[in-house]
Amino acid sequence: MFENLGNRLQNAMDKIRGYGKITEANVSEVTREIRLALLEADVNYTVVKEFIANVKEKALGEEVTKSLKPGEQFVKIVKDELVELLGGNAEEINTKGNPATLMLVGLQGSGKTTTIAKLANLLRKKYKKKPLLVACDVYRKAAIDQLKQLGKELNIEVYDEGTGNPVNISEHAIQYAKENGYDYVLIDTAGRLHIDEELMDELKRINEAIKPQEIILVLDSMVGQDAVNVIQGFNDLLPLTGAILTKLDGDTRGGAALSIRHLTHVPIKFIGTSEKLDGLEMFHPERMATRILGMGDIMTMLEKAEEVIDVEEAELAAKKLQKGSFDLEDFLGYMKQIKKMGPLENLIKMIPGAKKMGLTNVKIDPKDMAHVEAIILSMTPYERRHPEILKASRKQRIAKGSARSVEEVNRLLKQFEQMKKMMKQMRNGNFKMPF
Repeated sequence: MFENLGNRLQNAMDKIRGYGKITEANVSEVTREIRLALLEADVNYTVVKEFIANVKEKALGEEVTKSLKPGEQFVKIVKDELVELLGGNAEEINTKGNPATLMLVGLQGSGKTTTIAKLANLLRKKYKKKPLLVACDVYRKAAIDQLKQLGKELNIEVYDEGTGNPVNISEHAIQYAKENGYDYVLIDTAGRLHIDEELMDELKRINEAIKPQEIILVLDSMVGQDAVNVIQGFNDLLPLTGAILTKLDGDTRGGAALSIRHLTHVPIKFIGTSEKLDGLEMFHPERMATRILGMGDIMTMLEKAEEVIDVEEAELAAKKLQKGSFDLEDFLGYMKQIKKMGPLENLIKMIPGAKKMGLTNVKIDPKDMAHVEAIILSMTPYERRHPEILKASRKQRIAKGSARSVEEVNRLLKQFEQMKKMMKQMRNGNFKMPF
């Protein structure tokens, strides 16, 4: 997500950190690099021009905080401007209503049907309430079948009437939701390859009939600057309350996300971060800005952890780490919980200073984790609790049982000992982060 843009901006920030003071010359040099990075990321030219002007004005003006070093001052200015560009504060979705009704709209191919299922899943987890999915894309039987399949995977009911009238279906669905104790209704509407009169007329009629709390546009972030035209096209005819950007985990330059709010005033409410059904996140401008600038995103990491990690098990593991009694049995349990949080390389990028530690380009093959798991599972419970007893003959048996090599067994044991050593240093206050 924003990888190329992030690297370019981080390199520019590293350059200004090396200067003893901020001058008009070095500000011009660094902002030139920032301008090029933003334009290459497909950020709208007008947005870039205004962003650079604001950064220059604040960097050379009276707003600089005297308590910070020159490089830190400039980085703070860039970060604050980036946050402002992305929308300032995160905007919560409106779930008030009996039931709350959310209508998702978008062009064909934007990932709308998958996204509405992800959104229902996220809202269920966040608010602990009962969602109902509604199939109103009646022109593509595949869309109805897809939504029903997604609903089945998530154990979320899908209301459908086949290829009936979408306005009637949405009204009937809301009545059904009231009668059956559903807290919110998510309506999957039809899409087209382009905005046309027929599509917009149908969406307007649904809106007038059910008066949803939210009308959210699902937008493929790969469309680049055309995203602004798509939003304006929908927003001219429908009162959009927000947008969801999909496919931000793909090879996208990210310009759409950096231009949308500023040019259309439609807030980005969620972003799609993976193809999995839990791959949808609430959009936080400040967190996104710190991610782009390589400052990490600890809050999102903690939220992910809270969703999947067993608190009691985690506290027990932490106590064992503090006492120095953390063993391979604990490590196996810890690894299983971490896997639930998503790809490890994505989590690593959320660590502050990951770029300086050389971690941003780390690629972790899921097979490697499976191999580690197989090695540990090939040990006896006693061996997992007492890895120090593992000598040559035991290692050979473990390697054979896990279909791995003795070298891999040795490497795992060495890495485990290094981890324990690092944890001990942190516990004693002797460990210094390399940034």
